[in-house]
Amino acid sequence: MTLTSVPGIEVGHWTDSVARTGVTVVALPEPNRVVAEVRGAAPGSRELALLGPGMRIEEIQAIVLTGGSAFGLAAVDGVVRALEADGRGHQALKGPVPIVPAAVIYDLLAGDATVRPGPSQGAAAYAARAAEPVTMGSVGVGTGALVAGWRGFEHMQRGGVGSAAAEVGDATVGALAAVNAVGDVFTLEGEPLTGGPPRPGPPADQPAALGNTTLIVVATDARIERNDLLRLAVRAQDAVAACIRPGHTRYDGDVAFAVSCGEAEADLDAAGEAAFVAVGDAIEAAIRSADTEEEG
Repeated sequence: MTLTSVPGIEVGHWTDSVARTGVTVVALPEPNRVVAEVRGAAPGSRELALLGPGMRIEEIQAIVLTGGSAFGLAAVDGVVRALEADGRGHQALKGPVPIVPAAVIYDLLAGDATVRPGPSQGAAAYAARAAEPVTMGSVGVGTGALVAGWRGFEHMQRGGVGSAAAEVGDATVGALAAVNAVGDVFTLEGEPLTGGPPRPGPPADQPAALGNTTLIVVATDARIERNDLLRLAVRAQDAVAACIRPGHTRYDGDVAFAVSCGEAEADLDAAGEAAFVAVGDAIEAAIRSADTEEEG
């Protein structure tokens, strides 16, 4: 099971395996409710303010996760145009205005730093969307992902995209993780996946290697109102902290999106714990599925 086990959700990747960058688009069914929580100190994002409490527009059409650091936010323009062509968006007086929040990872160390996703690449990822199980590993936004830079450049390994899901009564909770963390990665049970110690020491004296981020999308077909939905985003970030050591550093731009897009019934606390497990499993899957060539 992956994020697309939640009915109506589609995921598409665009991958440049030579320049080592990419885009992942999560297309959402409507109606939906979405929130986001930022815990990293160096986020790159678009439209996140719209997802805060008290905002009038609650429904969005897609979420974009992209490489290219802040340059990669240009990929969102292609997704917005494609959604407009599909007639999807917030219904304004002059036609639909697609609402597409986005967040970026810093992947400029991995390949050709002059190649960044733009509108055409975002549109290609949107066009590739499907309800099939999510393709995982060093693809899409995870193509140039790296982990374990905290201990020095020679310890860096490939990160990537992972996905998992869990069932809560009649509802499904799915997660997608783009793992590009400064820290080392562990399973929820504490098994080391990148070789680092469970208690990280101070960072190596290589600040150039410290520019990373873990991005999460967790979604459910349970009906959860926006205020309560934030609990799923919190538990998603808790899973990041459990699996990535250290996590949420001032070098990371960690963002978690939480989506409710259905009418199934589920206990809120149980849904939160399912989100924690699904995100932890997605982080593990990202590392286990990643390309294994050495980075040091």
